[in-house]
Amino acid sequence: MPECIHGLDVPLCDSCYPKTPAAQPPVSRTPRAPGARAPRAGAVTTSRKSIDPAQQRAYHVTHVRNLEAILAAGAIDAAVAPVVDVSTDLTRELRLTAEVAPGRSVADFVPFYLSPTATLWGDLRDGAQDETRWSSAARTAASADFVVLVATVGALGPDAVVADGDAAASFTRFATGDEITRALTRLHDTEGLDAGEVLAPGSVPLTAVQLIGVANDRVRDAVRGLTSTKVAVYPPWFQPADL
Repeated sequence: MPECIHGLDVPLCDSCYPKTPAAQPPVSRTPRAPGARAPRAGAVTTSRKSIDPAQQRAYHVTHVRNLEAILAAGAIDAAVAPVVDVSTDLTRELRLTAEVAPGRSVADFVPFYLSPTATLWGDLRDGAQDETRWSSAARTAASADFVVLVATVGALGPDAVVADGDAAASFTRFATGDEITRALTRLHDTEGLDAGEVLAPGSVPLTAVQLIGVANDRVRDAVRGLTSTKVAVYPPWFQPADL
């Protein structure tokens, strides 16, 4: 497949090949609650056909200093403590006690976002101001210090779990197996991809990762020296979310 100047496959790059949305009939919208985020530009709420998990991309964000250990192990492992941990003790405790299924906590899974504009990733890019969620290491890091490992929900295996919000939140719902397609379709239809997560149990082999997204040429050159996985510079993924 041809690539753009950022090293991404043509359908993936919204900067070089912006998508022109098809004309949509007027959609009535209910007022948002105070403090709620506005929908992303171009998002629609009309009904869609079912979303194929094999095509739905999933994005694992980690500090670049964690990448060498991931590449050496050949996998992203939920049981391995990162060199740079962006979570606080409280966040880790909440994910450790939140159950996906009896006897299996959120902490037993490798987390992926369902969108490169995910709400939590946006909070991190904007400076990780919430001290109850983000560590001091998160607040001192620049967005360019992170990398994004891109897979698909389907590539994460049959035991992957889709969460319709923060996986550690009290009222988040989880979908498994045949329910995943319906959950992804619902998140698309309700503009919920930015809030959702997909969780992969145990570890994710690097063979499931299609590419590694980085913020600039300097990071790309450093990462390319460590792996044969495709590395692409894609600055929009690393810009502050409030721009």
